[in-house]
Amino acid sequence: MELVSVDDIRSASAEIAGQVLRTPLMRAPWDAELWLKAESLQPVGSFKLRGATHAVARLTAEQRSAGVVTHSSGNHGLALAHAATAAGVPCRVVVPEGAPAAKVDRIRAYGVEVVPVPPPRRALAARQIATETGAVLVPPFDDRWIIAGQGTIGLEIVADLPDVEVVLVPVGGGGLSSGVATAVRALRPTAAVIGVEPELAADTRDSLAAGSVVSWGEERTYRTSADGLRLPPSELTLAHLLARLDGIVTVTEDEIRAAMSRLVRDARLVVEPSAAVAVAARLFRRTELPTGRTVAVVTGGNVEPAVLAAALAA
Repeated sequence: MELVSVDDIRSASAEIAGQVLRTPLMRAPWDAELWLKAESLQPVGSFKLRGATHAVARLTAEQRSAGVVTHSSGNHGLALAHAATAAGVPCRVVVPEGAPAAKVDRIRAYGVEVVPVPPPRRALAARQIATETGAVLVPPFDDRWIIAGQGTIGLEIVADLPDVEVVLVPVGGGGLSSGVATAVRALRPTAAVIGVEPELAADTRDSLAAGSVVSWGEERTYRTSADGLRLPPSELTLAHLLARLDGIVTVTEDEIRAAMSRLVRDARLVVEPSAAVAVAARLFRRTELPTGRTVAVVTGGNVEPAVLAAALAA
C-alpha cells in the first residue's frame, strides 16, 4: 500500500493556502514545555477544514460539476460543506437520524443538501448517492487527499517550533494522526509522535498491537464523550500509523473533562472533548510519554453547551 509522503503534504499546503487558517502555536500558561496547536480557531471550528479543502481542490472540472458527498453529523460534514460552497461545488451530506440539531443546522446553513438516514445506513447511503449522481465520495479519513491535508498541521508545527521533541495527536479514524506523523517524521526525525485516544474507544491501540484493524463497534465506543474519536482506523490509516507513529496512550473520561476545563480557564480556548485528549495525556499520563518540548494538537471547538458546562462544573 502506497503511503502519503511529505511531498504530498507540501503540495496540499500550497493548494489550501489562503483558504485555511494557519493556526497559532500557543504556549500553555501552566506548562513551560507545552505548546498548543489551536485548530479550534479554524473558520469551521476544527482541523477537518484542511483535508476537506484539499479534497475539493483536487477535483477535476467534470467532478466539480457532479459535486461531492460524504457521511458525517459533525466536523467533517461541516468542513466539506464550507469547502464545497466556497468553491461553488454541489455538496450533499448524509447525517444519522438523531444527530445533534445544532450541528445539522450548521451544515444545512451552507445551503447544501442534508440527507438524514438511520445511523447504520449512513456510509451505504453516501455510496449510493455517489453511484447514482456521479458525485465524488469524500470520506472523513480513509483517503489520501484527506490525510495529506491534515498533515499540513505537522508542517506548521515543525516550522514554528523546529526543536519540537514530542507531538501529541488525537486518534480516531486516523487521518489526522497519519498526516501529522508523516510530516513530523520526515522533517524532525528525532521527535516522537504519540497518538492519544479515550480508554472507552481504544480500538487504534488494539489495532496497532494486532497489526490489523480491530473495531470495537459503535455500541461500545459511543460511551466516550469524545464523539470525534469513536471510529476505528481504516486499513489505509493503520498502515501509516504502523509505519510512522511512535506510540499511543489512552485517557479517561474524567481526565478529558479536566483537560477541557484547563483549556477553557487557562488557555481561553473553547474545546470539544475530542480536542482535549492530547492535553489530558500531558496532564495525567506524563510518565508514559517522552520528555521534552511538546506540542498538543487541539483539534476542534464545536462543543454542545451542556457538555462544556458539565466539564467546567466537574
